[in-house]
Amino acid sequence: MTTEEQPPTAPPPTSASTSDHAPAPRPARPIALITGVGRSIGIGAGIARQLAASGWDVAFTYWTPYDRRMEWGAEDGAAASIAEELAGAGARTAAIEADLTDPDTPARIFDEAEQRLGPVTALVLSHAESVDSGLLDTTVEAFDRHFAVNTRASWLLIREYGLRFRGGSGSAPGDDSGPAPSTAPGRIIALTSDHTVGNLPYGASKGALDRITLAAAHELAHLGVTANVINPGPVDTGWMTDELRTSLTRGTPLGRLGTPQDTAHLVDFLCSPQGQWVNGQLLKSNGGAAS
Repeated sequence: MTTEEQPPTAPPPTSASTSDHAPAPRPARPIALITGVGRSIGIGAGIARQLAASGWDVAFTYWTPYDRRMEWGAEDGAAASIAEELAGAGARTAAIEADLTDPDTPARIFDEAEQRLGPVTALVLSHAESVDSGLLDTTVEAFDRHFAVNTRASWLLIREYGLRFRGGSGSAPGDDSGPAPSTAPGRIIALTSDHTVGNLPYGASKGALDRITLAAAHELAHLGVTANVINPGPVDTGWMTDELRTSLTRGTPLGRLGTPQDTAHLVDFLCSPQGQWVNGQLLKSNGGAAS
C-alpha cells in the first residue's frame, strides 16, 4: 500500500467531542442580604463570614453615623475590610451604606443588592438602634428613632423581600438535590432582645419586630419562605463594662458570654435545607442565661 493509499487518520478532537470532559459550570450561589454589618467584631459581621464560608454571596448594609455617635465609635474602613474578607471565602459581595431612618431606604437597598448580585434568597436583620434609657428619661425623639430603625425599617425590608421574592438565585448550600431556582427556599431571620428595664425604646421596638417577623412565617408561606427570630442573649462586641461582663458571665450556666459565632452558627443552620422545618419561632441562643 502506497502512502497515498493509507486510510486517513482520525481527525483531531473538536471542542464538541471534548465537552464531556470539561469541568461543570460553577452552580449559582444563593444571595443573603444582611443588615447592620458595621463593625468587624459585630454579630452581623460574624453572620456574614459564616454564610460566605457556607457558599453564599453576601450583600450587607452599614451606617457609619450610628457607630460614630456610640461610645465604641466608628471603625474606619470596616465595610471594605469585611467585604475583602468575604471575597477571600469565595463570596461576591456588595457593601451598601444605608440610613434606615429613611422609609425609602429598604427599597433602595434591594435595588442595589439585586443590581450588583442578583435576587435575594435570605434576609437577615441584625441592625439596631440601641441607646440606653428608661421610662422616665426616654425622649420622644429617641423613642421614634428606635421604632423607625428597629421596627418600621424591618417591616419595610420584610415587605420588600416578600414583594420581590421569586425563589432565589440558586440552590441553598448543602442541598444536593439541586432544586430549580423557582423552588429554592427563602429565609427571613431577625435578631431580637428581651431587654427592657433601663432600655425601654430598644426592647419595646424589638418586641414589635418579633411580631412582624413571626407574621411573615404565615403571610409569606405561599412563597416557600420561613421566618424566625433569634434572641442571642448577651454578646460582648465591645460595648460591655468589666462589671457588666462579670455579672452576665456569672448568670450564664456555661460560664461564658455569647459570641458572634454562636449566633452565626444558628443563622447558618436556619438558612440551610436542614433548617427548613423550623419556622415561626422565637429561638433563644444564649447559653441558658437568666433573663
